[in-house]
Amino acid sequence: MEPVSVRYCTDGPFEGPAVLIEGLPGIGQVGKVVVDHILHELPAEKVAEIHSSYFPPQVVIGQDGTCRLVNNEVWRHRTVSMTYYFLVGDCQSLSPEGHYALTERYLDCAERFGVTRIYTLGGYGVGRLVDAPRVLSAVTHPHLRPAVEEAGGVFERDEPGGGIIGAAGMLLGLGALRGFEGVCLMGETSGYLVDPKSAHVLLQVLCRLTGLEINPDRLQDRALDMEQVLEQVRQSERVRQNDELSYIG
Repeated sequence: MEPVSVRYCTDGPFEGPAVLIEGLPGIGQVGKVVVDHILHELPAEKVAEIHSSYFPPQVVIGQDGTCRLVNNEVWRHRTVSMTYYFLVGDCQSLSPEGHYALTERYLDCAERFGVTRIYTLGGYGVGRLVDAPRVLSAVTHPHLRPAVEEAGGVFERDEPGGGIIGAAGMLLGLGALRGFEGVCLMGETSGYLVDPKSAHVLLQVLCRLTGLEINPDRLQDRALDMEQVLEQVRQSERVRQNDELSYIG
């Protein structure tokens, strides 16, 4: 097997302005939840399938008991004024070398499809429960910042600390070298659990930026369900803290 192989499911046409939106697995699965929700709400067709020896050595078992190699995919949704490509899938690279190799192939796909701007989505883990998640942001070009701020994205001088790791960062960094514009949106999340609440806030910012019209109701329902789970976590934390205090003095 090649280190990275791409199977294209269509030969085109690739017309009009196009953007790529990445939502691969990551912290709190925030970006993945957003893009999976979008693809459930919009008609889309698969245009590329990516396999790699840099992915975990495993297969995914479906509900019918059949299995397949883990992979990532690119899906396309067209409107009158814009074509949207979505990079989604099962996993990211297990190694730094793999992140570079995979990102270059993702960018090859973007070039093939006529993409000029890339949006990467992810979670920003803060290690605690977040009641009102912010959407921390980064851009490849200064002229992109005002639109992101107007849409609700936040720029903080020292956040995210340590930079942006994985596909969300690499697509912007290597993409800029190829001439792509790039925007990264990161929803604040504890990082403990899948976080549809953070995903809901991020989705709102993304829609304002891209012109996508997405019904957020089902994602909001998942956020409310998760809020109940988080409240149980909060109660457990309070009980633990009270137990710890009972040993003092």
